[in-house]
Amino acid sequence: MGDVLAGNHAVWEFDSDSVLIRFTRGMRTPRLWNALGARRIPFEALSAVDLTTGRRDAVVLEAVPRPGADPLTEAAAGQLRAVCDPYRLVVAGDRAAQAREFADRLRERLGPEADEPAERFLVPVAEPPLQLKAYDARVGFDGSAVSFQWSRTGATGTKWKAGDQRYPLSELAGVEWRSPEGPGGHLRLIRRDDAGADPRPDHDLATAVFGTGYGAVHESLPFAAAVLAGLRVRTPVASVPAPRVDERLQHLSELHSAGLLTDAEYSALRDRFTTGLSEA
Repeated sequence: MGDVLAGNHAVWEFDSDSVLIRFTRGMRTPRLWNALGARRIPFEALSAVDLTTGRRDAVVLEAVPRPGADPLTEAAAGQLRAVCDPYRLVVAGDRAAQAREFADRLRERLGPEADEPAERFLVPVAEPPLQLKAYDARVGFDGSAVSFQWSRTGATGTKWKAGDQRYPLSELAGVEWRSPEGPGGHLRLIRRDDAGADPRPDHDLATAVFGTGYGAVHESLPFAAAVLAGLRVRTPVASVPAPRVDERLQHLSELHSAGLLTDAEYSALRDRFTTGLSEA
């Protein structure tokens, strides 16, 4: 009993050491979930399990990953809308008892270090080679380096004149992903020697700019997560800088102001981020 829980667009299933999340394909399934297909989340990657009441008597099961456990959520940095959160499952009201049992069983499997940041990534992401089409570049990741091939029509003169770029992971300290669903969407590589970097995304030679139809969340976020995972293998956790606090909160505010987050979603994401920060 309680080994499988089916909800809107996803099925969660217990395994011996993890919970397997299978996202169902369909027109109403978030495109990010379609792209992910299925995810195996080790119990040791989770910090908490919440069960709340949703709309029309539905219940919402939400597993909370430990900070540093999942490169996807680390790269997202609180920018995902609640409906796209891969750790969130909406269950019909007539399955509320089953959802409560599932949540209780999942809580029982949380490890002794659930309240502590993970020392390494525990959740697998897409393996390279990977390609991403941004507005001003085609970005590639082969597992050892990230390359930028500038678009003749989208790239600024600064980028076009400088020519295509290639950055080995050994030269990088982190990755910054700004959602294309808000203003200023981009993928920026944070270099170890970043003194001469241009703060403008469309002029920085280590940044790809998103735009309408370019760099969609379901394409760019898994790409950023894969680069971050590849980088973490080569770099101690403490030396990979996280996006600045004010930038994360500002971006959440921008998404809220643009109508991409409801008041409730904005408050929940803001509170989750600030709470996670104080506990880290």
